[in-house]
Amino acid sequence: MPRARVAARAACIAAAAALACCTTAPLAPGEPRAVDRLVIAPYTLHEQCAELVVGERLDYRYQSSAPLDFDIRYREGNAVLSPIVRAHSTADSGIFTARVPARYCLDWQAGADGAMLAYRLLVHGNGG
Repeated sequence: MPRARVAARAACIAAAAALACCTTAPLAPGEPRAVDRLVIAPYTLHEQCAELVVGERLDYRYQSSAPLDFDIRYREGNAVLSPIVRAHSTADSGIFTARVPARYCLDWQAGADGAMLAYRLLVHGNGG
């Protein structure tokens, strides 16, 4: 196999592995997600997503050992919208209500020191 092709294949495998370690299975209504000690390496992020319909609520709470950037984002066409943004935070909590049907992602991005993250998430359906 040509050297360039081997390098390209190795890069694809590394990118897939990095993505796999930073994302988890999507949240489902009524199924709580709790993580007590997640290490986020310096300048990397952890993402947790949920498909929400209008009126569904996402109950979130997190704490971090070091400041990190947190946001809840979704795509609308080619735009990425972030209705909640917390820069350099170590803790936050709230209930976010979806106004449009979309895949919403909570992202925590560590700075130079990395961080130890704990979070609790729960999607409340329209009925409860």
